[in-house]
Amino acid sequence: MEKQKIAAIECRQWLADWDNYQYSGENSRAHPPKEMMLFSMSARLLKKLSGVYERKREGNVATGIQRAHVKDRSLEIVEYVKSGYPYGNLSAKQKSDIENDPLKKPGWLPTAIVVNLLKPNEPRRGKTVSNQDLISVSKRSNSNSVELELPLGIDCTDWLPTGVPPIEIIDGQHRLFAFDEKSGLPEDFELPVVAFHGLDIGWQAYLFWSINVSPKRINPSHAYDLFPLLRTQDWLEATPSTHVYREARAQELTDLLYRHEQSPWHQRINMLGERKSGWISQASWVQAIFNSFLSPGLSARSRKGLFAANLSQTKGPLEWSRPQQAAFLIFLWSELANGVRKKQDGWAEQIRKVDGDQIDFSDGHDIAFSGSKSLLNHDQGVRGFSLAINDILFAMSEELHLPEWKYDDINAGETRDSDIDKCLEDINKQSFYQPLLKAMHILANFDWRSFDAPGLNTTESLMKASFRGTGGYSRLRRELLNVLASGNTALSATAKNISATEIQG
Repeated sequence: MEKQKIAAIECRQWLADWDNYQYSGENSRAHPPKEMMLFSMSARLLKKLSGVYERKREGNVATGIQRAHVKDRSLEIVEYVKSGYPYGNLSAKQKSDIENDPLKKPGWLPTAIVVNLLKPNEPRRGKTVSNQDLISVSKRSNSNSVELELPLGIDCTDWLPTGVPPIEIIDGQHRLFAFDEKSGLPEDFELPVVAFHGLDIGWQAYLFWSINVSPKRINPSHAYDLFPLLRTQDWLEATPSTHVYREARAQELTDLLYRHEQSPWHQRINMLGERKSGWISQASWVQAIFNSFLSPGLSARSRKGLFAANLSQTKGPLEWSRPQQAAFLIFLWSELANGVRKKQDGWAEQIRKVDGDQIDFSDGHDIAFSGSKSLLNHDQGVRGFSLAINDILFAMSEELHLPEWKYDDINAGETRDSDIDKCLEDINKQSFYQPLLKAMHILANFDWRSFDAPGLNTTESLMKASFRGTGGYSRLRRELLNVLASGNTALSATAKNISATEIQG
């Protein structure tokens, strides 16, 4: 059996000045190749070699760079390819009218799929392409002609890469997803391809941005879900107008905590800035999430957010989608609320005995959790909790197997409550579920009373008052770390280490 070969044309795009620019492998932007290649490949082959449907396999451990999929976009492409524009955009009823048949046109896809061919020993999340799966590139002398040699057996229907797929899709994955078995499109449909050979992943993120966001083709916040590595690019953080992921995502997560019925904060965030609403303001929630889970951690001493920073020097950020992030926050807060509800003594019971100016909880909501005398319903409590939990979970992300939580049965477009529901159900099956559940219940033992709550002596009241103001966030965070450090949970040792390191520093 001979290996299949594909003819390509080499295209050199390089300015002499570019040689003087900064290139560093430390930020995943090693010196890029000066040439790219142009060739044609069937959708079937390109899907195989890039593994775009790899995540659908039951029980598969995802490898390489995984990206979100806007299913509606691929469905639009299917209809366009079949019958062009404007027929492809018509409703089913309009398509049933034969008078609209003249609107059918060829659905050409002349824009190239942009890819990267991986070289030997180029790691992706700790794994590399198997030698037998590599695509070799050979250049003909005195010519811009190039030949690609594909892996042996690629034409076999059951061929799958043994490790990381040899091709990474930089731009065009939705066109590839359109050619699935259900679409009715022929998989031998040829697609134009522009390929780099050995392009570092930082440059891939940059290229995706320049193709899709810089010309304002897609929403910048949406781009961070489609290409998670963008969340940690220093060149984006350096531009004020491109802080969109962190700012917009904090706003989105706050809105989802407010609107989702399973959230303990459902309808209990002051979204309109009303005075004396009894709830924490939307702005306070946004800042709490922005400064904790979404902190970029671009410098050595800055906070590393679980949803925004690289997990290590060799691994990118946590690739959770918006529904996953929202579900995770709802899970944490829900279990803390459950832990508080189970407390029938101590600080919680003191708050419940209060007569007077309390929020009317006609639905039986626990005032020990979100009453006016509970720090959990104050800016300090939300920020302090977010900071403490983020710092521990980031440090323990690998130990708790957080990156292994892959949930792909969701639409990467607008976040739907049903997608969050699915993620919440799936959290119960994850290995991190029990350790975090126990930790949240341990945190319920902390005295969450505000400084003016009943039953506090003078010393306790002064301690609670110290949590007010900007310095209070850090003090409350330290107190929560101490509570977890003294508890018997999987998080205790890490909480203790963080506290000890900060004391020594």
